[in-house]
Amino acid sequence: MNNNDKYTLITGASKGLGRCLAEECARRNHHLILTALPHEGINSLAIHLSKQYGIKAIGCETDLTHEENIYALSNWIKSNYQVNFLINNAGIGGTKYFEEASWSYFNTIINLNMSALVLLSHQLLGVLQKQDQSYILNIASMAAFGPMAFKTIYPASKAFVSSFSRGLSSELSGTNVSVSVAHPGGMATNPDVSSRMKQYSKFVQATYMSPEDTARICLEETLAKKTIIIPGLINKINRLAFKWFPEKLRLQLLGNGAKKEMAEIAA
Repeated sequence: MNNNDKYTLITGASKGLGRCLAEECARRNHHLILTALPHEGINSLAIHLSKQYGIKAIGCETDLTHEENIYALSNWIKSNYQVNFLINNAGIGGTKYFEEASWSYFNTIINLNMSALVLLSHQLLGVLQKQDQSYILNIASMAAFGPMAFKTIYPASKAFVSSFSRGLSSELSGTNVSVSVAHPGGMATNPDVSSRMKQYSKFVQATYMSPEDTARICLEETLAKKTIIIPGLINKINRLAFKWFPEKLRLQLLGNGAKKEMAEIAA
């Protein structure tokens, strides 16, 4: 991909998979616009990537759960930059009893995982269509393939991302905008996450990959214009297993893991 003065926009780029996607894009000589919440060090990361890889990188602190911030970000980009790659990575999950969770908790997941992704894609599609070739990569999850107790909203939101992405990909088929959706499994992004991941069954743990490998696979397959990306052989096998594994048993196994996770958080 010839970048010249074209930019890749990555949301939720300060840590985890988002940070690894930023690093991988910089390694491929992409100029970057990186967003994250305030006080997460996104400007420092932009400076670091600029110096290390000799690219242009711009940090932007914003909260994408608020609609007005998405419009402000989109208008700023449309007025100042040419974007040929949009990576909708920002997302949030959580593990709680449904009856004990607040509407604010649910609304944050819905706004960030679903609304922000759709609105940002809608607002920047015109910019993407002006380029010779453009890409949208939406980050879903293996959780999109099945419901989970105690995480009722998160997998539902990722199922939405999957369906939306495949529909948009079909709608834009034959145009200069290629749309991909990635379904990564669990990633050990820090010691706390690693500890909580151990509460799940070996079946679930088998899907875990490093965020670095996940980022590399996601970018390679997006640039190859693959619509559905499932990083890792085990994840691909598990995706097939989801189709025949009894849902009642799967729900029980995942629910037990989520209960243990909540117990560890409370401890």
